[in-house]
Amino acid sequence: MTPWSTIRAFLRLFAVQGSWNYRTNTGAGFAYALLPLLRRIHAGDPAGLARALDRHVDHFNAHPYLTGIALGAVARMETDGATPEEVDRFKSVVRGPLGGLGDRLVWALWLPATALVGLATGFLSSNPVWGVAAFLIPYNVAHLTLRLWAFRAGLASGQAVLPRLQRADLSGWSNRLLPLLALACGLAVGALSIVAPPSPPPLGAAILAALAFGLGARWRTALWRPALLVFSLGVVMACLLGMRA
Repeated sequence: MTPWSTIRAFLRLFAVQGSWNYRTNTGAGFAYALLPLLRRIHAGDPAGLARALDRHVDHFNAHPYLTGIALGAVARMETDGATPEEVDRFKSVVRGPLGGLGDRLVWALWLPATALVGLATGFLSSNPVWGVAAFLIPYNVAHLTLRLWAFRAGLASGQAVLPRLQRADLSGWSNRLLPLLALACGLAVGALSIVAPPSPPPLGAAILAALAFGLGARWRTALWRPALLVFSLGVVMACLLGMRA
């Protein structure tokens, strides 16, 4: 592996979901990101490169921001001469934990927290650009840092990356973000009440608010799932528009 091939692999991770499908999920994207490293590992062996690509294009699914852990570790294992069975077994073991950790940490906590901060800033600012910046800047600083850490951790540790992942305590970070999410929600509601003083909401908005509360009480952080997330965001926006009407 060379520095340039490593950089190319990391940059390709941003497109890991570009060919998502129901059969292999992000398998094709994983193989695409790994290809620059595989070309160096199997230099002068076209047949070996073809076999490696054929294996890695198979099913794989994990959170896109933490996929770099698996990609870097697999590249290290391929370099160190691990057997295809060992590599495939490693990928099957890590994909579930990486998916669950990333979904809770990013989709269920960090994304809504930063979005609410952006909403609060937008409500209080005369220029909506400040609201957009208050969302995009902290969200992307954290997300890019997480991507880079994940890829470097996988490359450095190889198959032994799981203990390093445990020491990173991403589950603990999820628990620490819960108060931030509650604070961001309070900021957004407070900012809205300043811009539009509370008044009796229309009946439709009250019903939607009750429905949103019921969804949150029933599914809690499971609302990150795409269909429920889109629906719940629609409910929240309808409530906000109804209260401001």
